[in-house]
Amino acid sequence: MTSPKPAALAPHVGPRAWILLALAALLAAALWIHGPIPQWDSYHHFADRRAWLAIPNAADVLSNLPFAVIGAWWLWAMRGLPRTPATPAWRAFAVALIATAAGSAFYHWAPDNASLAFDRLPIAWACAALTCAFLAERVDERWSRSGVLAGALVLASASVALWWWSEAAGRSDLRAYLFVQFLPMLLVPAALLLSLPRRFAAAAPDRAWWGVLLGYALAKALEVADHAVFEHLAWLSGHTLKHLAAAGAALWLVHGAWRAARANQLR
Repeated sequence: MTSPKPAALAPHVGPRAWILLALAALLAAALWIHGPIPQWDSYHHFADRRAWLAIPNAADVLSNLPFAVIGAWWLWAMRGLPRTPATPAWRAFAVALIATAAGSAFYHWAPDNASLAFDRLPIAWACAALTCAFLAERVDERWSRSGVLAGALVLASASVALWWWSEAAGRSDLRAYLFVQFLPMLLVPAALLLSLPRRFAAAAPDRAWWGVLLGYALAKALEVADHAVFEHLAWLSGHTLKHLAAAGAALWLVHGAWRAARANQLR
């Protein structure tokens, strides 16, 4: 299907876009100045270790299924939508969600550093793809072009490789991976507060991006409170709920993007 010319093209954002670059540089500088950030020793000690139907750590394993369902739905839904400048990045995000389901389930089946690499890699891809999709919709469509998108995914992969190498070398350092993971959570609210407009009518609306930010914050809080939540609820852990909150945030975002594209298609 050929796509129409993007509608309601926003004016050039001007110097506000440079503020985002400055924020990214500040985040990188802050992590560099801080020094190595090691992975804590108890990272793999999750609260809920119950098995079910021969599945170890069943709740943490099975709670990854929504990522696969959401990613598959988003890939399918985009087939019926006109192509936009951000489409390649959105497709990469959908694939990353499916890979996240597989990687995280694999890790939680037998948590250790070796399996954790397969968990973090697709998460890094999802963060890179999400950053490119947002910047293509709010700053410059070139952020979603194949070369830039591929470069972002390679750098995301390198961030996980650097962490893995640091673990193998006995000097654990998460800084590069944390940069990739937190960059969209810094740039997205900054751009929204700066009122960077959508560059075309089919772009995801502000409420979709605010929703994913709130869902991500909730997911991180639940991750930290894994044991406390399990002790309080006795049947569900914070980490299991973290997976569900993160999947819910992804669903909120892609559904918002789908509705915006669909509404523009029907005009």
